[in-house]
Amino acid sequence: MLRIITLNLNGIRSAWNKGLLPWLEAQNADIVCLQEIKAQDADLSAEMRAPDGLNAYYHCAEKKGYSGVGLWCRQNPDRVVEGLGHGEFDAEGRFIRADFGRLSVVSLYLPSGSSSPERQEAKFRFMDYFLPLLAGMAQEGRDVVVCGDWNIAHREIDLKNWKSNQKNSGFLPEERAWMSRVLGETGWVDTYRQLHPEATDDCYTWWSNRGQAWAKNVGWRLDYQLATPGLAATARHAAVYKAQRFSDHAPLTIDYAYAT
Repeated sequence: MLRIITLNLNGIRSAWNKGLLPWLEAQNADIVCLQEIKAQDADLSAEMRAPDGLNAYYHCAEKKGYSGVGLWCRQNPDRVVEGLGHGEFDAEGRFIRADFGRLSVVSLYLPSGSSSPERQEAKFRFMDYFLPLLAGMAQEGRDVVVCGDWNIAHREIDLKNWKSNQKNSGFLPEERAWMSRVLGETGWVDTYRQLHPEATDDCYTWWSNRGQAWAKNVGWRLDYQLATPGLAATARHAAVYKAQRFSDHAPLTIDYAYAT
């Protein structure tokens, strides 16, 4: 069994102080994909560099306290790739990939467009650049899973208040259509929805800090594990963990009947 966890930390030091490591040690995960590290190499403690005996790899943003992604791996990868080859977005630390035999695992942090029109335009630029790269990864002949905070709720069943959010970043028609292309044209499989095709309040992975969204479970499903079809077919169990809060996001764990 292969267990992969993805989690937007909203700051690794903050999540660490909220008990992330003890929880993680109990999960027996093979690979943990992290987003929004909000730290640079110098900010990482020795324990963050080797948590619970895992091998840790980070792609930090150049800007302090911003973005950044990471991978914690039980097995040594054959290769680690930091960045997409795009100066603007590589400076923000949004992509890291590890290869293990025929398996590849990516931690992705797709830009948010909610803070300003300029950031929404940057999000669209990222999406335009990333779509052919996703198509290329799907054609590599490898088993690949892209985990992370995609900052898009794909369908109406993926957020509580879909009617009032149709003009808001994260649920714009253009964003949803793009995600449909990812899952249609390029052949990626939304592993959570494969296992849980119906609407469920248990699917949400992010809650606004406003208006008691967490207490009322007014959430969005923004965090995904998108896999190539062969790997997706081995997915057996998917769950969002909400008993503790390490961040404004919740961890998404998926188990695959897959041997690396």
